[in-house]
Amino acid sequence: MSLVEKRSVTIRGHRTSYSLEKPFYDDLVAISAARGMTLAALVAEVDALRPREANLSSALRLFVLEQAKLATAKPVA
Repeated sequence: MSLVEKRSVTIRGHRTSYSLEKPFYDDLVAISAARGMTLAALVAEVDALRPREANLSSALRLFVLEQAKLATAKPVA
């Protein structure tokens, strides 16, 4: 069994794929639900904002990590 699962998505009419470990995928699904958007829309948003030299899978992992850090950040007193 592979730890990484490949998934497909259509972004701006173009079919592409990304590979994520299940915990990253699960968090991505939760983030899209919390934002009230489809998973495909969230993936397209991350894709549009990523540097062109970064691949989509890496950009998605970094996005999930960033969201986790924001959620656990403690305000400075």
